[in-house]
Amino acid sequence: MSSVIIENDLLRAVVSPLVGGTIRQVTHKESGLSVLGRVPWKTVDRPLASLAAIDEPEWLTRYTGGWPLLFPNGGDACIVDGVFHGFHGEASIAPWDATCEGATLRLVRRFVTVPAEMERRISLDGDVLAVHERLRMLGDRPVDVMWGHHPTFGSDLLDGDIEITAGSPRVTVEERYDPDTNPLLTGATGAWPHVMGKSGMADLAHPAGKVASLVYLHDFVSHWVAIRRMDNAIAATLSWDGARFPCAWLWHELEGNQTEPWNGCTRLIGIEPNTTRSAMGLADARQRGSGLLRMEPGQSYDAEVRLRAFKPSDSITERHLADRTSRHV
Repeated sequence: MSSVIIENDLLRAVVSPLVGGTIRQVTHKESGLSVLGRVPWKTVDRPLASLAAIDEPEWLTRYTGGWPLLFPNGGDACIVDGVFHGFHGEASIAPWDATCEGATLRLVRRFVTVPAEMERRISLDGDVLAVHERLRMLGDRPVDVMWGHHPTFGSDLLDGDIEITAGSPRVTVEERYDPDTNPLLTGATGAWPHVMGKSGMADLAHPAGKVASLVYLHDFVSHWVAIRRMDNAIAATLSWDGARFPCAWLWHELEGNQTEPWNGCTRLIGIEPNTTRSAMGLADARQRGSGLLRMEPGQSYDAEVRLRAFKPSDSITERHLADRTSRHV
């Protein structure tokens, strides 16, 4: 099953069970506008036979933009406890078994790289798309994993000036990601939306120009982030359970990466809830002492992430979140 469409009166979503169960598109029906991003290069619509991308370029051959799942690794390929984990993990590029009923899609995968099985339910309720996941540990000894989501926003949502708002997190700039178009001072910390840049204080709420940067949002008061197009044509909120995902990676790729296949023409913003602050892979996270999820024998773990796509009338605040939906705001 290469792609599945689920829809209701307000939203239409396209999902690819064949390659990572990636949510490729979410469209707000009334406006006809899409909120998830797309990449400008041709991708391969089939999983990797190895189920493990050796590096980022290989992973990008399957990356369409949209919303992949990162598990049991996020970031660089690495070997941990004798197991090779591909770039961004098995879940993001492997096939999932799929069944669809109405506006709900059920995806199931038993993993090869770790002894675990996950069931995902992607469902629509009004103008909210919810992803609920249950992870079951099948092994007989503890295993450390990274678990996160990789929603990348773009398309119509970034077709103009934008404003990003969030639930009052702290901000830390990744130390090891510093391309030429990164305006931020690596390793700097601050209170949202301000952090020290290379030419003074930077405002993360209003990115402008050609930017490639990566920061971590953590110590949230409330776990949510939103992007609003400043002309109020469309907005999206992302909210999640902070007990499972205490941090989020905020990644800007706004025509800033000149290397192949980006070529300075890709506009994406990733808002990525995760168990772990290091976006450089499982081995790096362990080396840094970052938080990991330790799966214990016989245990199950739940998580939910909610995306709301709607037409706003002002700046996005907590009252616009998915669990407080209204068709008129």
